[in-house]
Amino acid sequence: MIDTKDIIRFTTAGSVDDGKSTLIGRLLYDCKQIPQDQIELVRRISERKGSSGIDLSLFTDGLKDERAQGITIDVAYRYFTTEKRKFIIADTPGHLQYTRNMVTGASTANAALILIDARKGVVEQTRRHSFIASLLQIKHLIVCVNKMDLVEFNKEEFDQIVSSFQDFSAKLAIVDVQFIPVSALNGDNVVHRSENMTWYQGATLLHTLEHISVANEQNHIDFRFPVQHPIRVDQGLVQDYRAYAGKVESGIVRVGDEIIVLPGNQRSNVKSIMGMNGPQQEAFSPQSISLELTDELDTSRGNMIVKPNNQPEEVRHLSAMICWVSSQAYVPGRKYILRHTTNEVKAMVKSILYVYDMQTLKRDEEQIALQANDIARVELQLAGPIYVDEYRKNKATGSFILIDEQSNQTLAVGMIS
Repeated sequence: MIDTKDIIRFTTAGSVDDGKSTLIGRLLYDCKQIPQDQIELVRRISERKGSSGIDLSLFTDGLKDERAQGITIDVAYRYFTTEKRKFIIADTPGHLQYTRNMVTGASTANAALILIDARKGVVEQTRRHSFIASLLQIKHLIVCVNKMDLVEFNKEEFDQIVSSFQDFSAKLAIVDVQFIPVSALNGDNVVHRSENMTWYQGATLLHTLEHISVANEQNHIDFRFPVQHPIRVDQGLVQDYRAYAGKVESGIVRVGDEIIVLPGNQRSNVKSIMGMNGPQQEAFSPQSISLELTDELDTSRGNMIVKPNNQPEEVRHLSAMICWVSSQAYVPGRKYILRHTTNEVKAMVKSILYVYDMQTLKRDEEQIALQANDIARVELQLAGPIYVDEYRKNKATGSFILIDEQSNQTLAVGMIS
């Protein structure tokens, strides 16, 4: 039987010690998604640490340094499933110096869980991570006001935090914001409804995650098919078979459709579509397929197959938001490799328009250098054309990475707008 459950990707964010790892541990534990041998191992570790019960954060804090310090450093990915959906969780760090890790974890997310300590309210990291979620076009924000047990499950404390966050988030491009009072340590409103907060009539965290609507978030209009590699077979029972393998990043393609290959504007029609289970009449995002065309075209990796009447923009100059993710500092005038879908071109940062001050989220138009975790708007000059859409319409064709030519190290991730 084929499993047709939706897959929802969500990231956790918030300030240090807000309880992100404990919340995810509670979610997995109460959903019975943790093997018994792992529970026993964490139980023994918790006892050695002097904990009265199981330290739920240890189910996600996998690195030795994290367990020693009680913080999250790397992005910890966890997978679980319920009767309704499959989930992929990215548990991201709260420290300012790990902003790049938060960007990595949030880049593919459908939703973001923002944790707020009920005792501290909205703090700088709350605003910073919400801003990044907005920047990455995450449409659903679930604000979990955690540690409600430490404020005696007080409704007024919760309402005050909701009001404060709403005042701030009104400036962000986020479509859906929901607020849930929780105690990750005790399990209140995580999987099961809280008996301590009968004043809260909303859904639990699990119910909210299971019912977030993401059906309309896929772009099924703009067909974009970056070619990964050509396939040529000319032997045995198969003669003169030529196709192009890749992933449908957006849109729909059907047998018989007219297409155009960029660059070069070569036209043809789709002769056949081969999927993982054999021939099919149509394909859509995010399927990996091979396309056979009615004409033999000079097409290779880095080309993009689209519809003639719906083409991306050809650019040699870019204005984009970037997050500098490398400890290697930006060097003015240096040439980098820009990787966009399956294509690579040489590029240079022509100018830095402004850098966000991550303490105040204000624009600094005087800063001319980039360090690790900086988020900035820059102008790029490219040595050749690439074919792009705005990031808000298509994350695949609206994003890129900058790579160092010598070390092949990823230096920055970018979003085109």
